[in-house]
Amino acid sequence: MSAFLRYITTRFFAAFTTMLLVSFLVFTLMELVPGNCAERFLAYKDTQGLKITAEDILAEEIRMGLDQPYVIRWANWVTDIFLRFDLGESCLWRVDVTQLIGDKLLISLGLSFVALLLTYAISVPVGIISANLRDGWFDSSLRIFSYMGLALPNFLLALCVMLLSTIYFGETMTGLFSDAYRDAPWSFAKFADMMSRAWLPIVILAWSATAIQMQTVRALVSDEKDKLYVTAARARGQSGWGLLWRYPSRHALGPVINSVGYDLNRIFNDLPIVAAVLVLTDAGALLLDALAKSNDQQLAGAIIMALTATIVIFNFVTDIFLALFDPRVRKGFF
Repeated sequence: MSAFLRYITTRFFAAFTTMLLVSFLVFTLMELVPGNCAERFLAYKDTQGLKITAEDILAEEIRMGLDQPYVIRWANWVTDIFLRFDLGESCLWRVDVTQLIGDKLLISLGLSFVALLLTYAISVPVGIISANLRDGWFDSSLRIFSYMGLALPNFLLALCVMLLSTIYFGETMTGLFSDAYRDAPWSFAKFADMMSRAWLPIVILAWSATAIQMQTVRALVSDEKDKLYVTAARARGQSGWGLLWRYPSRHALGPVINSVGYDLNRIFNDLPIVAAVLVLTDAGALLLDALAKSNDQQLAGAIIMALTATIVIFNFVTDIFLALFDPRVRKGFF
């Protein structure tokens, strides 16, 4: 038990160090954007006909603490995030980022998590079956599907689905809510309306991730099937699907479990493009707007930090689960 606690402690400090390094990198990139938050906010006000002077800019910089040294500002920003869960203010809108992204971040993470679950629910069992039926018609069909998933980008699949839906059903399937519930307060009816339309972005986001993981699981299980410990198990009288799951599949799933955080990141990276095609008002679309249109680095940095924290925490959990799942990890550490 003490060795396992040391393992958890080591992983925790590795995750914490990763978050500090990422926060420093994100804050540095925010600082490298031409013009600070005060200048951008006042420039935005100037476009609305308000007369802005140098004294106004100086006063706004002092109010935001921009006159302090770089390291102090980074330390304050990180402290607010880690200890107070305060993501700061938007440069342009002057409202709390948490309030601004609000439901959008939860919806984005929800779509990404469900797409991730769908990815593994399909790719793991199908990849294992494909490895056991190598070079048969099922395996060949699966490989064709995998190649299509790798070759056909998610946004192109979204455009194809929208086109077919418009032609045959007269509905573009854009947006997460119908017109009746788009601006309505949250209720069970609004949630049901969202779920009736959320399947499309979920399937599209899981498309390429499923193809990649299917190929990965198939290759790993195929490699484990021919090893000596599996041959020894067959010699002891074990056979069939019980042998396949107990030995090669179980040992092959270690790298798959360890890549869950990477797949979550890949799915979220695809989300802004899919959101732009399907007209989804989520954190991915908000991040794209903050980076490419409004140039609101405070908002963009907060969204990136929230996503990074989610992925790091998810990786930490999967590392612990992997240690419990795979005896090689336990024995290797202990």
